[in-house]
Amino acid sequence: MKKYVCSACGYIYDPEQGDPDSGIKPGTLFNEIPDDWVCPVCGAPKSMFVEEGCVYKEQGVRCK
Repeated sequence: MKKYVCSACGYIYDPEQGDPDSGIKPGTLFNEIPDDWVCPVCGAPKSMFVEEGCVYKEQGVRCK
């Protein structure tokens, strides 16, 4: 399962753990999370997350 990183604070969403405090059960893939979900650490929107190994730049997302 792919992990996703908040480009604002570095929080890593791990689908194996989910985000139980926000009602996201373990095993929930990132693309299955509701669009209104926000980073549990800094409150950044879901759109600010990038796949682990990628970076968010002004021109868009760049992956290795």
